[in-house]
Amino acid sequence: MITKNKQSEETIIEMARKAFPDKTVATITELTEGMCNVTYDIRFSDGCECILKIASKDTTGNTSNEIGMMAAEVSAMQLVREHCSFKVADILAYDTSRSVCDGDYFFMEKLPGTNYSFIKDKLPEEVNRGIYREIGGISKQLCKIQNPQFGFLGDTQRYDHLSDFVRTMLQNLIADGRKKDVDFGCDADRLMERFENEKQIFDEVTTATMVHWDMWEGNVFIKDDHVSGIIDWERAMWGEPFMDDRFRRHNLNKDFLEGFGQQDFTGSESKRLFWYDIILYMTMMVEVFYREFEDKGQYYWSKEQLLGVLE
Repeated sequence: MITKNKQSEETIIEMARKAFPDKTVATITELTEGMCNVTYDIRFSDGCECILKIASKDTTGNTSNEIGMMAAEVSAMQLVREHCSFKVADILAYDTSRSVCDGDYFFMEKLPGTNYSFIKDKLPEEVNRGIYREIGGISKQLCKIQNPQFGFLGDTQRYDHLSDFVRTMLQNLIADGRKKDVDFGCDADRLMERFENEKQIFDEVTTATMVHWDMWEGNVFIKDDHVSGIIDWERAMWGEPFMDDRFRRHNLNKDFLEGFGQQDFTGSESKRLFWYDIILYMTMMVEVFYREFEDKGQYYWSKEQLLGVLE
């Protein structure tokens, strides 16, 4: 995968030595489940363990909506630690100097527990329902982190109106798709015309809040049947809570909504959900070609979801 900036064992040892001069690396294990940055589990000779995450050396494999992703992740995690009660990993060292590695990187605490996507199907229904309620509560907590303007955390561009931010996201996706000859299965120009006719629905949202955007099961850790932490904040943005993955049509459930405190949606909210669905599925289609995935299954699945939304 083009964004996986893998490093030699010698380089990783040097990175660890720079961050932790008093420690000696015992083992290095690549964690393969991530879809963007390369991640390693680092175990030291004293038994301590941490996670190393390395950004790509350039933006070749990134879409136009992926801006300053590692900086966004570090910033988001710091804000969450300051304002929320749920767990995110502590950043132990963050290096943007490119003096040892050709990409930015950070070492972070290893969260307790197991990736939810690995165990979800093995858990009792009532446990899963409780976990979804907890995730809903976590999404609600993020609403406490506010900003006067909208935009990507890793970008300097800010928008006074949510409609301008959403328009930019859509325009970027369409432009990216055209660069890679991605077949969206719909007329993108007509889609933008429709957006312009409906954009006023976004301006009901006047305060930007922190949005994780990608809080699917693979970014949730579970211990003792409860959420023990949330990872992968690189796509964090100042937006509306409904922009997060948990509100998308393929995985929205009543237990999550109960935890979030949302019983139903107004007409305008439902229309905004429609556009956020479109943005996610177009993103998943485009990134297949930017990341140079050999398996195009994600593209076909996302296209089916997109056409289902449009119908």
